[in-house]
Amino acid sequence: MMDFEQLFSDFSSSKVVIVGDVMLDTYWWGHVDRISPEAPVPVVALNRKELRVGGAANVALNTASLGAATTLISVIGKDEDGKSLTALLRSSGINTDYFVVAEDRITTNKTRVMSRNQQMMRLDAEDTGDVNDAIAAKLLEMTERLFKTDRPDVLILEDYNKGVLTPAVIEGIISLCKTYGVVTAVDPKKKNFLAFKDVDIFKPNLKEVKEGLNLSPAAIDESSLKQIHAALKQELNHRVSLITLSEKGVYFQDGQQSRIIPTHIRNIADVSGAGDTVIAVASLTYAVTKDMELAAEMANIAGGLVCEEVGTAAIDREKLLQECKMLLQ
Repeated sequence: MMDFEQLFSDFSSSKVVIVGDVMLDTYWWGHVDRISPEAPVPVVALNRKELRVGGAANVALNTASLGAATTLISVIGKDEDGKSLTALLRSSGINTDYFVVAEDRITTNKTRVMSRNQQMMRLDAEDTGDVNDAIAAKLLEMTERLFKTDRPDVLILEDYNKGVLTPAVIEGIISLCKTYGVVTAVDPKKKNFLAFKDVDIFKPNLKEVKEGLNLSPAAIDESSLKQIHAALKQELNHRVSLITLSEKGVYFQDGQQSRIIPTHIRNIADVSGAGDTVIAVASLTYAVTKDMELAAEMANIAGGLVCEEVGTAAIDREKLLQECKMLLQ
């Protein structure tokens, strides 16, 4: 029987590095009681502003919430949003010493206008072009310096198609992980989908798999998912597939071991950020236990828990511990 108290204690002695696209999530909360006389749109009377972290920063927030020593390697702009994002991360105990501040880029900021827990509008300010060669080289140099001084247990590549993870950065970081014996996990997006070769854990969602491999399976069952894993492995030569299936749960395959793990019934408020939580919990659990089935089970529970919150939210360590004890013993 798994000793979850001991496992969660082991999280606190683990080291995680996340490399990828960070963003600031700005929430404007208000209420709607009329339609604008100027256009057929609602008038939102704003009364509260909230800043949260998103993208790779939300993955870092999740691993830090579980107690792991967490370092984030990324690129931000020389702007107020970058300062706000850095301050939020540091207040959660996340190491931001490996941020590159780029003079020619802005910090990604997604502004959501909310009323009655519903999103009325989203405004995106971002640069999505690849970072230049000098910044790419700097990211690799900093990663190796970190590996030499403070070798992590796992490195997570978190791609949001915002330009930090260029093909050269991806290839270089995976090579460094091999050299230094660091577990690698990937949360991919469409642009670089097939660039993440030879990693340990590859975690797309079902839509990304269909687009990335240009597949249209007639049904989503264990047989079709095994075929998807085989097709992915042929392209990527990775070890483990962890595919999120929305309301149907998650599928994992590690060698010959595979299983669809169904979701637990939840009151879903918002699915944004759930994938960040899944990759964080799965990667950390696998790095500590090398048990992919347990990692997938716990990630599935964690992803459901954060969907009960509105907006991006980190996993609650104590809630996850209690749910794991209740559902997995």
